Amino acid sequence: MSMTVHQALLQNCPVPMALLDEDFIFVDFSTAWLRQFNQSNTVKGKSIFDCMPELPEELKMDIAYCLEGLEQRTDVQRVVTENGEAFWYEWKISASKTEDGEVNGVILILEDVTEKKFKETFYLKSQEVARIGAWEVDLINNSVFWSKITKEIHEVPNDYVPNLKEGISFYKEGYSRETITKLVKDCVENGNSWDTELIIVTAKGKEVWVKAIGEPEFVNGKCVRLNGTFQDIDKRKKAELRYNKVNERLALATKTAGIGIWEYDILNNEVLWDANMYKLYGIKESDFSGVFEAWEACVLEEDLEPSNQAVQDAINGTKDFDTTFRVKWPNGEVRWIKAEATVIKNADGTPIKMVGVNEDITELKNTQFQLVQSEESLQGAFGNSSVGMALVALDGKFIQVNQSLCNSLGYTEKELLKLTFQDITHPDDLEIDLSMLYEVIEGKRSTYQIEKRYFGKQGQLVHVFLTVTSVRKINGELSHFISQIVDISSRIKAENKLKGLLQVTTNQNNSLINFAHIVSHNLRSHAANLSMITGFLVEDDLSEEEQEATLGMLERASGGLNETITHLNEVVQVKLNSEKKLKVVSLDNTVSKVLKDVAAIINENQVQVSVNVSPDHKVNGVIAYIESIILNLVTNAIKYRDPEKMPTVFITSKIEDEFVVMKVADNGLGIDMEKYGEKLFGMYKTFHRNKDARGIGLFITKNQIEAMGGSINVSSEVGKGTTFLVKFAKG
Repeated sequence: MSMTVHQALLQNCPVPMALLDEDFIFVDFSTAWLRQFNQSNTVKGKSIFDCMPELPEELKMDIAYCLEGLEQRTDVQRVVTENGEAFWYEWKISASKTEDGEVNGVILILEDVTEKKFKETFYLKSQEVARIGAWEVDLINNSVFWSKITKEIHEVPNDYVPNLKEGISFYKEGYSRETITKLVKDCVENGNSWDTELIIVTAKGKEVWVKAIGEPEFVNGKCVRLNGTFQDIDKRKKAELRYNKVNERLALATKTAGIGIWEYDILNNEVLWDANMYKLYGIKESDFSGVFEAWEACVLEEDLEPSNQAVQDAINGTKDFDTTFRVKWPNGEVRWIKAEATVIKNADGTPIKMVGVNEDITELKNTQFQLVQSEESLQGAFGNSSVGMALVALDGKFIQVNQSLCNSLGYTEKELLKLTFQDITHPDDLEIDLSMLYEVIEGKRSTYQIEKRYFGKQGQLVHVFLTVTSVRKINGELSHFISQIVDISSRIKAENKLKGLLQVTTNQNNSLINFAHIVSHNLRSHAANLSMITGFLVEDDLSEEEQEATLGMLERASGGLNETITHLNEVVQVKLNSEKKLKVVSLDNTVSKVLKDVAAIINENQVQVSVNVSPDHKVNGVIAYIESIILNLVTNAIKYRDPEKMPTVFITSKIEDEFVVMKVADNGLGIDMEKYGEKLFGMYKTFHRNKDARGIGLFITKNQIEAMGGSINVSSEVGKGTTFLVKFAKG
């Protein structure tokens, strides 16, 4: 295992651990080491014995033994400083080797155990702190003694009485039990003591690492007693095992990931590679001479100068060594390499070594090149598209827009990037847009399409067909939206024009139909009135005075007919929403005129008409329509009078807001509103058996009122009469 791998593991090791080179120089250490000895990273590159002069000479000797090839050394020593302070140090030293098996340093686990040793002067406290229990086996009396701590470690009660067989059975079945059995047997038969680390399974089923030490006591060549200590080392041992496991995983990870580890001895111009490095450079180990120039020979010529400069900058301390370059394999293939390294200095601050890693990033580079090409193509399509396009942030802010969108809305790119799509969306279209956008955010859909309206810079409405698509990051998180915006204003304008023409045609047709109905209905009323008057004239028993009155009625009726025909000519010219055709009409005068036209019918049926219409009430409308409305309502009241009552018609007016409300009420037969209410204004709908009823009067009336921007309502009760409320726009 190389020093570099150890360095990678030291940082998070839970015990005070340091990596030293052949000259006792700190190469690296764990965070626990710095805390234990109150040191900082500045000691790196310095000798441990310069930084900690109080360390015992025995430690230095044990390190030297390991550097000479001894695998491991452990010891505990007491040191007294010049000022009289006493310290206890406990250490464990392991040799660190290169891939070739050469020792290049040591791994040192060093703990200041002064406090522990101080407490060991007090036996009970020593046991509690160190978790070291005592034990003894009397082979003569076949008895076993366990101290309090030993019983605690085994998790047995204080009154537990062990025996040798049971004591051995606590060791985990397999390696641990077989090992302790052999050690005890060897100790009894041959007098060999033991010091080992094994696993026991406590009485509660818990696996615990313990340090077991045993020594024999012989009398006359016969072993009569075994005694020793029993220490709970579970925490330290598991940390050590984790360290070794991480070490192994790191080695496996670097091999699997294709990461090569290298060292460059600056002073001796020597380069050491692990096996992965040769694979990264496509060469055999036998083809690499192990010098700096051998590495240079592998680097592509165009990248050699910047790579050498990066090495020199790292050695000089100008920059960290973190660079990329290309290498050319013997077969001509070119590969991209990413290199990182740390510069190691000696106690004088002189750079002596670079330790680093190499990684093949060829596939990554190729992907990056493809992404750049794709991005360039996308940007070209984005910018040159005849369709408006925008990248929109999650909060609705424009990230990027193309010129086509700017042209449609009249904004510059700079102006649009200061806005959100909410700022320029028509309020009536914002809710549906946001609701569908939230569905995209919640993952219910990935895209949506709608027609909507934007406000252009000059306030003009811009009709668009919008397509929104979500864009997500590699981890699935929503990144932004792509909006494609097709300007359909010209199409909407053409559609609206067509709808307008269609509406005009429809209105013209409705006007003609309405006109025909008015002609049929209104002239029929005049005809009935004239017929009745002429009937009076042919009677022989009329007095001269009655004849004159009848002739006067005939003259007024014929004049009313002539005026009605004149007004009907105006109807032909009226168009829906054509306010220019509406005129200010006196409601009082119009009511008086209509009542005169149908005076004969009123007299014939002995109808009492009460009028209370203010001369000041002017309405905005078509006089022919207004006359027709009043005529219909009055004649209907006469037509559907109650024969059991004196027929009465009330005509009044009042002002409500922007309307003049005319009320026409009668005391006639009335209408069953529950039965006929919804059909009352329908065409050809009749509700009484009157032989003259055709069912178009109220239909015409309603259409005429609404054509002038008004409304009509009715209330009625069978046997009590009917009331119509007509709202005319104030003139």
